[in-house]
Amino acid sequence: MQEQILVVDDEPDMRIALEHVLHRNGYVVESASNGPEALQKFKKDKFSMVITDVKMPDMSGMEVLCAIKKISPDIPVIMMSAYGTIDKAVDAMKEGASDYLVKPFSSESLEMIMDRIGNQLAPGAFYQEEAGENQNDSADNGIITEDPGVRALIRLVKNVAVSNATILLQGESGTGKEMFASLLHHQSAHRNGPYVAVNCAALPESLAESELFGHEKGAFTGALNRRKGKFELADKGTIVLDEISEMSLPLQAKLLRVLQEREIVRVGGERSVPVNARIIAVSNIDLETAVKAGRFREDLFYRVNVIPITIPPLRDRKKDIPALTKHFLKQHSHKNNKKMLKIADKTLTLLLKCNWGGNIRELENTMERAVLLGDGDTLLPGHLFSDIKDNRKTKDSSVVVGQSLKEMERELIFQTLKEVDDNRTHAAKILGISIRTLRNKLREYRNNL
Repeated sequence: MQEQILVVDDEPDMRIALEHVLHRNGYVVESASNGPEALQKFKKDKFSMVITDVKMPDMSGMEVLCAIKKISPDIPVIMMSAYGTIDKAVDAMKEGASDYLVKPFSSESLEMIMDRIGNQLAPGAFYQEEAGENQNDSADNGIITEDPGVRALIRLVKNVAVSNATILLQGESGTGKEMFASLLHHQSAHRNGPYVAVNCAALPESLAESELFGHEKGAFTGALNRRKGKFELADKGTIVLDEISEMSLPLQAKLLRVLQEREIVRVGGERSVPVNARIIAVSNIDLETAVKAGRFREDLFYRVNVIPITIPPLRDRKKDIPALTKHFLKQHSHKNNKKMLKIADKTLTLLLKCNWGGNIRELENTMERAVLLGDGDTLLPGHLFSDIKDNRKTKDSSVVVGQSLKEMERELIFQTLKEVDDNRTHAAKILGISIRTLRNKLREYRNNL
């Protein structure tokens, strides 16, 4: 018996196109031009899957999704959306959507999703979510999560990876943006090409342009040979621009041209060199705020903000803490020939109450420290440092009425440096700022003494 699919979209051309692709793949297709019509047909007939647009008059795709899930929770629903409403993808996944397509998409993208869902099916049923399905296999690039929102982000990343659109990954320091960037690369058409990551905050200002775009022989003192820049090295692959907010404004202007023209000009060169690289911009601060502050070009923001994806902080995904703790304990115990693989209930309760300002990176550091300094096979509260034990979400003892924001900022920075034995790199990560910003702050404090 052929599977029957219900397609819901208010655009006739889109319905016709989807019907053609699905018919070609052996499905029986019924279509509806709006939500109420779709629900009426869904109640009358048996469908194996629903494909619905998000933005429709009268009844949105999200409302259609919720209504269908109330009637038949196990029916897979695929959502479709244009770039402008991509932020709704995660909400759709949380409500039970099986997958998400970003318009415009190719027939191959739809077929790939249909095949993926088909491969998960149990005999006699078109869709059945496997109990205890492994969400952390190698296909997810080692991203460990039990959080529905993060799982939704992983599925969203896999969907948008097939396009060549620029991706903006945002989130606090230590949330795992690098892993999501790697996942995007490995799920893309550029997966067999180079993967080039650039830390924009670490680029020396005098050499930044040369590092990114390369230079010709004799372009400046010391340029003894022609040298390819990061963009050329990433050709037919992926280039990740980490901490893009730290890029100087003049360099931002040059980057804008690369994004617009998809070509670079080496320093000292006259000829344009085409580059075909997937661009992923990464920032641990909100770029829209940086635009308002005049630190980031508005036109560049719109160029990199084609598909924005925000990774939530660890404090907002508490379900991940037990799984991540077990993972890091196992990893560092094996690495250091230790046997600490269990977690006491009191320790887990304590870890769940922590604020985790440094996010996953801070949790890993804490576990590594506990393994190195602790004894036995069980992680106990005593194995945690006092700063972690006292790091509660409700703690507000550092707030002093009458103290200025500048004074509070200064105190926080110096206290963080003290806690990490003056390790500026670690302190910057915990504070969620770049090492360059931290250096500038310390210089400012010294000058004001």
